Amino acid sequence: MGAGFEHFGERHDVPAGARLECRICWHVYDPAEGDPVWQVPPGTPFAALPAHWTCPNCAGDRTGFLVIDDA
Repeated sequence: MGAGFEHFGERHDVPAGARLECRICWHVYDPAEGDPVWQVPPGTPFAALPAHWTCPNCAGDRTGFLVIDDA
C-alpha cells in the first residue's frame, strides 16, 4: 500500500471552468482566457495545462494554485 504521495500536486479534481489563483503572486488562471504567455488557447481547463506549465507571472509551480470560490 502506497503512502499516497504518488500523485501529490496533481489537480485532477478541479472543475473544468474553475479559476485558480497563484498563492505566491495572486495571478489568476482563467480557463476562459487561457494563457497567452504559454500560448495556451482559451477554453483550456487547468487540469489540461502542460505538465511543465508554471505561473506566467512569477514562475510558481502549478501545485501552488488554489481554486477561487466564486460563490
